[in-house]
Amino acid sequence: MTQLEQARKKRITAQMRRVAREEGQSPEFVREKVAQGKIVIPYNKNHRPSKLYGIGEGLSTKVNANIGTSSDRSKISEELKKMKVAVSAGAHAVMDLSTGGNISGMRGTILRNCPVPVGTVPIYEAAIKAVKRHGSIADMSEEDILGAVEQHAKDGVDFFTLHCGVTSESIERFKKEVRITDIVSRGGAILVDWISKNKKENPLYKYFDHVLDIAKRYDVTISLGDGMRPGSLADATDRTQVQELILLGELAEAAQKKGVQAMIEGPGHVPLDQIQANVLLQKRTCHGAPFYVLGPLVTDVAPGYDHITSAIGGAIAAASGADFLCYVTRSEHLRLPAIEDVREGVVVCRIAAHTADIAKGIKGAAEWDKKISRARKRRDWKKQLELAIDPERPKKMRRKFKANISDVCSMCSQYCSLKIMESAKKALKE
Repeated sequence: MTQLEQARKKRITAQMRRVAREEGQSPEFVREKVAQGKIVIPYNKNHRPSKLYGIGEGLSTKVNANIGTSSDRSKISEELKKMKVAVSAGAHAVMDLSTGGNISGMRGTILRNCPVPVGTVPIYEAAIKAVKRHGSIADMSEEDILGAVEQHAKDGVDFFTLHCGVTSESIERFKKEVRITDIVSRGGAILVDWISKNKKENPLYKYFDHVLDIAKRYDVTISLGDGMRPGSLADATDRTQVQELILLGELAEAAQKKGVQAMIEGPGHVPLDQIQANVLLQKRTCHGAPFYVLGPLVTDVAPGYDHITSAIGGAIAAASGADFLCYVTRSEHLRLPAIEDVREGVVVCRIAAHTADIAKGIKGAAEWDKKISRARKRRDWKKQLELAIDPERPKKMRRKFKANISDVCSMCSQYCSLKIMESAKKALKE
C-alpha cells in the first residue's frame, strides 16, 4: 500500500514517524495530513532514500536542487559532484533534468548515490529518444511517453513531474492569449509541439488512470507540472495559467482518490504583489495539496543574479503557504550551472525557506535565530559559525579581514557596540 492508503487506514508508517521526528510534530499529525493530501512523503520502494522528508502543511519549507546533463555538457561525473554538493549544502531533494548523453545511466548513478529523494521529468527522455530515432519530437508515440513514466518509476524515482495539464483545450486557450514569452516550460513546449502536430490529446492526460496505476505500484509522488507557467512578469496570472491550475487541482484530487500522493507545481515569474494571490489560488483550487514553486522570480532584468530574485519571491511564496521551493541559480537563463552555482543556489534558497518558516511559525525556526543572536552578543565566533546556515563563507570572510582584537570584527574593531554596551551595562548595574 502507498503512504496515502495507509494513512487513510489510520496506520502510521515508519516513514511518517521519521518525518514527525524530524519536524518535532506528532506521528498522528503527519498521518492525518498525509491522509488529507496536504502532506506528501516522496519515497519509492526501489530507492528508499536514507534522508527522508515530508512536504506540506505544518512542516518546514523544503528546498529542491536541479542538476542534469545537457547536449552541450554531458559528464555524469560532473553532475554527480553537483548532487553531492547540493545535498551537503542542505538540499532536501534533487531533480535530475538530464537532456544529453546517457540519460538512463545518469539517472541510475544519481539514484544509487543520492541519500535524499530524487525527482525526474520522464517526458524529456521520451522526446530525446524520439529525436534520435526519428529526427522529430512529433514522432514520439504514446507508448514512448507512458513507457518512460513506467521506467522512471521502476528505476526508483521518488517523485516525477508530469505535465498532464497541457491539453488540447489549454492550447486553444493559450492561442487566444497575447504572451511575451509564450511557453517556457520545456515539458510544456514538448507536449504542445506533439499535440499540435499529431492532432491528438496529451497521453499523460488521456491515460491518466494508467499513469496513476504506475505511480501507485511504486508509491511515486506525482508532481503535476505547470506546463503553461509564465516565463515573464507580464505573462503572470493570465487565463492560460489559471485554467491549467484548475485542471491540476482536479487531477490531484483524482490521484488522491486512487491512493497516489500528489503535489502541484507553481509559476516561475510573478510580480511581487501577485505572489500571495497565486499561492492562495493554488491552495483553494487544489484543496491544500502541497505547492512546489520555481522561485518565483520577481523581476526579469537580473540575469546573473536570479538566485537573488528567486529567493525574494520564494520567501514571500513560502510565507504565504507554499511548501517546496525549487532553487534557481545565478546561471539561470545563461548556461548550465557550475558546481559553485549549485552550492550557492541551495544556500540562498534555504535562506528564503527559513525566512518563511519564521513567518509561518514553524516549530524551532525562530529559536535558531535566537541562538545565533545570543552567540553574537557574547562575540562567540566559534558558536556563530557553527550556527550559520552556510559556515564556510563566513569562516573565509573572517579569516581574510580579521580584526586586531580577537573578539570583535574588523568593521567596528574596538568600537564594537556590543562590547561598549557590555561595559555600559556594568556601569548601569553599579
